[in-house]
Amino acid sequence: MRNAGSGPSIAPNGDEHDVFIVEHESVEHGRVWAEVSSESPGFEPVVMDLLTGQYSNPIRVVAFNVAEGWCRDASADVAYELRRHCDLQLRDIPFFLQDFVDRYEGRYQDVQLPLPMRLY
Repeated sequence: MRNAGSGPSIAPNGDEHDVFIVEHESVEHGRVWAEVSSESPGFEPVVMDLLTGQYSNPIRVVAFNVAEGWCRDASADVAYELRRHCDLQLRDIPFFLQDFVDRYEGRYQDVQLPLPMRLY
């Protein structure tokens, strides 16, 4: 068992603010979690990293705050911010983010097509 101080921590030191991690599908490593730069508060670093293709095939974004003791799925909020950011710039969502945004905007819904039934 490791001692608490023997390894690096992903928890922020000093200024206690929200931290974001992105689960994405990496070609080399499969599904991985990556911490987003925590120098700027809020969604902006997450949105900018996603828009510039820092993460291949994003799956979800999780936000947590160690000082306040909470953790939550922030994917829907990030998808909204991605859409808003692109709308303000009069551009489409980049193709590599389209599935992520559609999923968390509720555009993915399984549809059962009616099939003709024959009763004999």
